Amino acid sequence: MSEHEDVDLWRSVEELYGWLGANRVVDGPDEVLLRILKLSEEVGEVAQAVVGATGQNPRKGVTHTWDDVSAELCDVAVTALVALRTLTPEARDVFAGHLRRVRERSLGAG
Repeated sequence: MSEHEDVDLWRSVEELYGWLGANRVVDGPDEVLLRILKLSEEVGEVAQAVVGATGQNPRKGVTHTWDDVSAELCDVAVTALVALRTLTPEARDVFAGHLRRVRERSLGAG
């Protein structure tokens, strides 16, 4: 498999969900909350990478690349999907339904 061949997204999400479950520190409702809060951390890392890629901190200068920003955005997406899977075993269907509604709202029914 080449680096750019499709990886089964939902199988990967399920595997990551299982791995996190096997290695969890907390259980129950706190587990869900902490997975959702993890998104804030990841979004903060995107912001940090953008600041670093644009050199907006004069004390630090350019510390990141736009590839770093892309990687951090991917972390946000994966974290969000794993959090959704933590919330519901029907994550794939929930996401597909929501994406369909967003597409229709944004692009129209056609």
